[in-house]
Amino acid sequence: MSNTVRGAAIEVAALTKTYKSGDHQVEAVKGIDLRVEAGQTYGFLGPNGAGKSTTIEMLCTIRNPTSGSARVAGYDVVTQRDQVRRRIGLVFQQQTLDLQLTAEQNLRFHADLYGLGRADAERRIAEVLEMVALADRRSDVVMKFSGGMKRRLEIARGLVHAPQVLFLDEPTIGLDPQTRAAIWDYLHDLRQRTEITVFVTTHYMDEAEHCDRIAIMDHGEIAVEDTPEALKSSIGTDRIALRTDDDELAIARIRERLGVEAGVHEGQVTIAVPEGAQVVPRLFTELGVHIHSVTVTRPSLDDVFMTYTGRTIRDSEGPQGSVNPFAGRR
Repeated sequence: MSNTVRGAAIEVAALTKTYKSGDHQVEAVKGIDLRVEAGQTYGFLGPNGAGKSTTIEMLCTIRNPTSGSARVAGYDVVTQRDQVRRRIGLVFQQQTLDLQLTAEQNLRFHADLYGLGRADAERRIAEVLEMVALADRRSDVVMKFSGGMKRRLEIARGLVHAPQVLFLDEPTIGLDPQTRAAIWDYLHDLRQRTEITVFVTTHYMDEAEHCDRIAIMDHGEIAVEDTPEALKSSIGTDRIALRTDDDELAIARIRERLGVEAGVHEGQVTIAVPEGAQVVPRLFTELGVHIHSVTVTRPSLDDVFMTYTGRTIRDSEGPQGSVNPFAGRR
């Protein structure tokens, strides 16, 4: 099976998913449109509950859409489910390896599920183990593997049947920074070797920088979609973060004396302004609040995320309710 798709690897039109919760209908996905070109690494970001997982489940034929359409690798996810499944690889957020089996046995079981002949399975197992630098551990029981090794083996398993599209749901969650970087090195190498399309969700904004294009989803809708650089350029503001003795007073004074809305994000008072370096002296002279520290950063993907969702991606994992200092800039 060729792992090259011509044109769009994923096409989504007016896709919806509605659930019944008691007497109410919950619209988890609200008529989204997406197009992912073959060979791209596509980042799919959003707060918890935004509808990302539901969307991926529909694209991977785990759930049927309520309405709309989606094609993956050229096949309809509802009427051609088997064709889609043969052409996708899926790495779940939760670890799903059999810890009692060896690395090779885990991969061989997967190859059997996809109907690979013995010779093809042997060749593919050798190739993917080499690709994720586990060839010398193929006979080791997975229980002995580190977290990073298990994740690399799961990626290898998702590649055994030579899929055209690889779905990765939080592939590096819980891993240390060095291992996270190594996983992305493997993914870059994978794309250079195979031209595979990678569709990835992540909570790490530095990882989103690796993507060719990014979509940010919020409240079941696509809030924005573009290249990382274009998204950052669209913000046009610097981000100032303060640590103060009285955050509530600081926010009130910033609103009153600078005419700017502020919020607390990741434990710091945060504002978005053009030319942030010119605003810093006014913070010290006009707020009347002791400032422990101040940092000014150029627009980042985390700022883009905050612009369209009202919080940073780390804030989105916890309680909500902070003021969005970028409100109205959409």
